[in-house]
Amino acid sequence: MPAFFPRHTVEIRLEEPKAFRKFSYSLVEMAIVTGVLLRVYRLFTLTHGSDNWLYIGSVFAIGFAILLGMLTAHLANYPLHQYSWRAPLFVLVEVIAEMATSALLIAVGHERNGSVAAHWDDWGGMAIGTLTRRGIAIILWTLILAGVIAVVRRTKLVEEEDEPEPVTDNG
Repeated sequence: MPAFFPRHTVEIRLEEPKAFRKFSYSLVEMAIVTGVLLRVYRLFTLTHGSDNWLYIGSVFAIGFAILLGMLTAHLANYPLHQYSWRAPLFVLVEVIAEMATSALLIAVGHERNGSVAAHWDDWGGMAIGTLTRRGIAIILWTLILAGVIAVVRRTKLVEEEDEPEPVTDNG
């Protein structure tokens, strides 16, 4: 059975793209890309979609998967004690990037607020709503992620303490 939680990092045999790995270390870059991507994704899916509840639900699920996936890719590079400041900062930068994209879309006349075109008067309310939704989702996800990591580490530590030392024949 493969070791999903190896004892030493030299045991990990992952082939991952070096460019994305380096990119995932930067909180600001990850949050900006996430914000722009989510606002553009929202533009294309909700304005060109249908009124089917299954479609709308899947659009929101995919959006949250993108948001939480990018956050997880970033947080995975850091120890648990840094999650407490990295997650809220990620929320702030992501929402700023998303609302800057929204402002650009309002300026060119393509932003939507529900089923009508968004105007500058709508932007503040949209920003507060986005900050609230993203903040709640990211903070809850970070707490769940940190809890799972702590439980897995504790369980793995107990298993390692219970294993007998290997017997070697020196002679």
